[in-house]
Amino acid sequence: MAPPVIALHGIRVSRGGQTVLEIPELAVDAGQVLAVIGPNGAGKSTLLRVMGLLETPTAGSVRFQGERVSADDGLAIRRRMASVFQEPLLTDATVRDNVALGLRFRGVAGASEPRVSESLEQLGIAHLASRRARTLSGGEAQRTALARALALDPELLLLDEPFSALDQPTREGLIEDMARILGRRRATAVLVTHDRAEAQALGDRVAVVLGGRLLQVDEAAQVFRAPVSEEVARFVGVETLIECQVRAVTGGLTILEAGRQTIEVAQPAEPGEWVRLCVRPEDVTLTAQVAGTPSSARNHLAGRVVRLIPSGPHLRVVIDCGFPLVALVTQRSAGDLGLDAGKPVTAHFKATAAHLLRHAKP
Repeated sequence: MAPPVIALHGIRVSRGGQTVLEIPELAVDAGQVLAVIGPNGAGKSTLLRVMGLLETPTAGSVRFQGERVSADDGLAIRRRMASVFQEPLLTDATVRDNVALGLRFRGVAGASEPRVSESLEQLGIAHLASRRARTLSGGEAQRTALARALALDPELLLLDEPFSALDQPTREGLIEDMARILGRRRATAVLVTHDRAEAQALGDRVAVVLGGRLLQVDEAAQVFRAPVSEEVARFVGVETLIECQVRAVTGGLTILEAGRQTIEVAQPAEPGEWVRLCVRPEDVTLTAQVAGTPSSARNHLAGRVVRLIPSGPHLRVVIDCGFPLVALVTQRSAGDLGLDAGKPVTAHFKATAAHLLRHAKP
């Protein structure tokens, strides 16, 4: 089996006597995109600098393609990587010259033209090849920076918040294109972002870094559906966290008591155990409170709307079910249901949509 492209072991970064990053183990395999998520100041960019050999950790080791990196070979290995930052960092030259710049720096001559042309085409900026960089929009400039990195055909691509300065339509279009390009190239990449949607769109795996600590790393779907702690759950978008007690376990279902409500979850637990129930807002659907309302979900909780909070094209609806439950609905659905504060509704969610955090205290 081939070794990981990049692997960190026992990494610690300290500044002024304070530990700002601690990563016991983290690896990225060939052809994999790892999305590192966390709030501003969590240590994500420090982690990327360590991976890119731009910062030497206080303790621990970095291995590239299975070989431990030393101070002597850092520069040579950095030339096998490419980085893209929040700012495009273009020279006052044409788009084509900017895309070719990294290849020229690395002494690649004969093969540079086809690689430049391919990257321009893939990023959708071939028609801008003769434009000066200073005339580009923000999205066009960032596409140029990405094309320059991809033209290098790096063994590891490092992306440090490359979409965060762009407006939403531009960002969404570029993320869609990058997902296609990375998949087609089977590129190995690490993306640092505070945006959960970016991580879900691009990451095969997701690493959650909070307070300089790596709290969870797993397949992207697993991190968002089954966070390992309340801290991670809140960061990845779980808005309903309820303390419950297990009443029974039967037929593969755990039966919970949450105030006056009974909730069924398709996850094992022990009778009598206290747990924390996690439900994502997009997994909750609402209907008008009518007896016998049809639904394939096992859980049907009666409640009343407390408030509606605009969230882009959606509304976050807070419902009092004996505890606060949050649902995400479209503006149209909210209008069709006549949602307003005080409106009685039934909230539905599947037993498989809920997740339990074990050993919560009563």
